[in-house]
Amino acid sequence: MTAITKSEGEPRKEMLAFNVGQQEFSIAMGSVREIRGWMPATPIPLAPHYVLGVVNLRGVVLPIIDLAQRLGFPPTQPTSRHAIVVVESGRQATGLLVDSVSDIFTADGSQIQPTPDIADQTAKQYVSGLIPLDGRLISVVDVDSLLFQADAAAA
Repeated sequence: MTAITKSEGEPRKEMLAFNVGQQEFSIAMGSVREIRGWMPATPIPLAPHYVLGVVNLRGVVLPIIDLAQRLGFPPTQPTSRHAIVVVESGRQATGLLVDSVSDIFTADGSQIQPTPDIADQTAKQYVSGLIPLDGRLISVVDVDSLLFQADAAAA
């Protein structure tokens, strides 16, 4: 698990900000392969509740995770207004269903605050920190942990 920690010496990272429900999250652009509009997924029998199914993306079968459900929010009812953020960790590519993509910004380690101790263990497992930016508070999603845990649950 790669956690983003507060450090003065960390290089600046480009981050992709997106919305899930009423909250704003971000992931490092280095993990983002592409952003696509919603396309219906083919369900997979006995998949975890947060796995919507799979799509064929240029000949590659790509699992789609409802990020809202994965983070403990109510399930998303996808529409053409939703987006799929295709992320990659190692050799695993996965689509994350989000409500919308809002911003690309640059952050350095000194801006990232630790996840509060009062946060639920699930939140701390997938959210590696918080970035205060322009009056907003953006949670940083740990893609490696998110995908690793999803793989373990699907196995």
